Amino acid sequence: MKLGIVICDRYGSCGGGKCFRSARERAGAFSIYPEDEPLEVVGFAHCGGCPGGNIEYVVDEMKNNGAEAIHLATGFVVGYPPCPHLDYLKSFIESFHGLPVVVGTHPIPEKYLIGHTDLDSIGTLERFPDLMATHEVRKAYD
Repeated sequence: MKLGIVICDRYGSCGGGKCFRSARERAGAFSIYPEDEPLEVVGFAHCGGCPGGNIEYVVDEMKNNGAEAIHLATGFVVGYPPCPHLDYLKSFIESFHGLPVVVGTHPIPEKYLIGHTDLDSIGTLERFPDLMATHEVRKAYD
């Protein structure tokens, strides 16, 4: 399976360590792929900043490199606040590019779950149970 990963521009300088680790470990949102199915990341880029001005270009490039699905990185979900354009970006990519979109990459780090617990944004995190993981896994991704 060939995948593209789009990260939130707030994390534009991120090297992708947690995303690539979780792909190797089939953790977080990558748990949907069978262990015996090879995963290849064919693109890793940021959205371009609100409201996602880079989405059209980078996803097109990823698709041209063989991407069969796009992951919107966990940073879209755990940001303060979570991305207000998340649902639109997912719909746009699926409609415009014809590729399935998975929200999330690595499990939600424990420190982010704690940070959101008393905020309205906890509901956004809870929408993605594949990212919640166990306490031990969340701590390992802090």
